[in-house]
Amino acid sequence: MAIKLVREFKQSQQLSITPQLKKSIDLLQLSRLEIINKINNEIEENPFLKKDEENISDSGFDDMEILENLAGTHTLQTHLEEQLEDLRLGAAEKKIAITIIQSLEENGLLQLDIDEIEEMMKFEHSNDEINSVLENIIQNLDPAGIGARNFKEAIHIQLRKKQITQDELDVANHILFNPEFSNFEDAKTDLALKFPEKLIDGVLEKIKKCDLSPGLEFESINLIQPDLEIIPNNDHDLNVKFRINNFPLITIDKELEELVKDKKNKANQELKEKMGDAKWLIRAINRRNETVQNVGTLICKMQSDFLLNISSELKPITNIEIAKELKISASTVSRILRSKYIQTPKGAVSMKSLLANSVSKTRKVTPIQLMEEIQKIIADEPRKLSDQKISDMLNMRGYNLARRTISKYRKKVNIPSSRNR
Repeated sequence: MAIKLVREFKQSQQLSITPQLKKSIDLLQLSRLEIINKINNEIEENPFLKKDEENISDSGFDDMEILENLAGTHTLQTHLEEQLEDLRLGAAEKKIAITIIQSLEENGLLQLDIDEIEEMMKFEHSNDEINSVLENIIQNLDPAGIGARNFKEAIHIQLRKKQITQDELDVANHILFNPEFSNFEDAKTDLALKFPEKLIDGVLEKIKKCDLSPGLEFESINLIQPDLEIIPNNDHDLNVKFRINNFPLITIDKELEELVKDKKNKANQELKEKMGDAKWLIRAINRRNETVQNVGTLICKMQSDFLLNISSELKPITNIEIAKELKISASTVSRILRSKYIQTPKGAVSMKSLLANSVSKTRKVTPIQLMEEIQKIIADEPRKLSDQKISDMLNMRGYNLARRTISKYRKKVNIPSSRNR
C-alpha cells in the first residue's frame, strides 16, 4: 500500500512541483551550516549576489564556541529510521526497510544481494517485495545515493534527485552503464557524435561531484550551530530571536542590476536569468529563516515551563498541532525540524527534541568533555581498557559514541592503545 502511495506521490510531484518549489523545499531541510555553505557557494557562482556589507554584524562566534556546540554522533541508521517515521508504511514494509538499513555498509551502500536479505528474513518476504522496498523507499531517503548497490547506481540516484534534463540523463546513462566505455574519455568521444560537447562536459562535471560514500558523513561527530536563541526576560517570558551572528546577509549587486535594466544595453537572456535566480534565492532564504523562527518560537512558547526550569517535563506536541497553529503543512514542519537547533538556557538543543514524542536519547558532548572523560576512565581503571570497552562504558551513561570516535579522541590526548599502555 505504502509503495503504491509513494509511486502516486512521485507522479503527482512530477506534475505539480516546479524546480523553484523543489529548491524551496530543499532549503527548508538544510541545517544552519549547510545553508551558510550554500549561500557562500551561490555568491561565488552568481555575479548578481554579494554580501550585504552595510548590515554585516560581528560574528560573535569564535572557533572554540563552535567546538563547544558539537553534538553527539548521529548515526546513519538513526537518520534513516527517523525518515521512515514520516512515511505511511505497513508493518511488512517497515520491517523490510529496517532490515535493509541495518544491512548497509558504513558508506551507505548495500553490498548484500537481495537473496541474502531474503534469507536473513527467513524467507518471510519475496525477492520482489524486498527489491521494491529498496528501490521505492530506501533509495528515496536522504542523503541521496543511500541503498545503492554499487557506485554507479549511487551516482545515478544522485543525478536523478538533482532533476536533470532528459538529455542529461541519457548522457549519464551512456557514461555509467554502457559496457563499451572503459573511461570517461572513451564515452565523451562516442557521445560527441550524438550530443553537444557542452552538454557532455556538464554531465561529466556533475558525475564527478557525486558522493560515492553518502553514508560516511554520519561517522563523525556533527558540528552544530543554533539558528535561534532564547533570551529570557524579567517577566519569565521567552524572547526567541534568529541568530544573525555568523549568518551571511546577501543582497543584489545594484550596478549589475542597472546594466541589465538599461534598455540600451542588450543584456543576454542568461544574465537576466541569473539576476532572477539571485532575487529568488534572497526571498527563499528569508522565507526559510522566517519559517524556522515561527516554528521555533511556537515550540518554545508551548514548552516555556520546561525551558524556564518551571517544569521538568515536556508538554506533548505534534507536528500536526504546530502546522495547524501556524497554518502551514505538517510536511513543512517536519522539514524545518530536521537539523535545526536552538540556543536555550539549558544549552543548544535540537528543535525536534522539544517535541514530547521525540525526546533525544543521546547526550550532547563536546570534544573537550569527551577527551576529559576518556582520560578519567583510563586513569581510574587499573585494567587496560580497549577503545570498545571505553565506548561501552560511556554508552551506558547515555552517550552514543562509536569505538572509532573513542580512538580518535584518545589519540588527541596522546594516550596509546591498550596494547601499548
